[in-house]
Amino acid sequence: LLSNPLTAIMDQNTKNTVQKIPLLKTKAGPRDKDAWAARLKEELMSLISYVKVNKAEDKDWFRIECNKTGTRWTGKCWYYYDRVRYEFDVEFDIPVTYPAAAPEIMLPQLEGMTAKMYRGGKICQTQHFEPLWTRNVPAFGIAHALALGLGPWLAAEVPDLCGRGMLEKFAQ
Repeated sequence: LLSNPLTAIMDQNTKNTVQKIPLLKTKAGPRDKDAWAARLKEELMSLISYVKVNKAEDKDWFRIECNKTGTRWTGKCWYYYDRVRYEFDVEFDIPVTYPAAAPEIMLPQLEGMTAKMYRGGKICQTQHFEPLWTRNVPAFGIAHALALGLGPWLAAEVPDLCGRGMLEKFAQ
């Protein structure tokens, strides 16, 4: 899992955190009916574990919930920079080819503010996260997408956006 070359870009804290997130076993997507119900249960258990780890380490940084079918996720994420909390809406849909394809995480309020974002506020995950996801199907899930996709993206982009004075309205 964490021995491939892409993990060289991860800091030790990220590695330690990711190793505490349970891996998933069921290879099923939204079109797989009963198997999807089993996968969704694994996803929720993995997310609960990740949230507990974050709270225990005083690193709580997101809240998300899903619709009844587990295919649409919405919530909030936040990042602290220079002792200021910046909070954003976060959302994503589970792709029909999930878990072969990672969810495309969106921060719609930040659309157009950075080059590392696609139409609709989708964060760029192509260079670092997507190859790692592909190598770890079906073991990675939503908690892994947040920890290895959204978290590092916020860490890279929020300081830059703050430096350019673009996030004042998101300061809490």
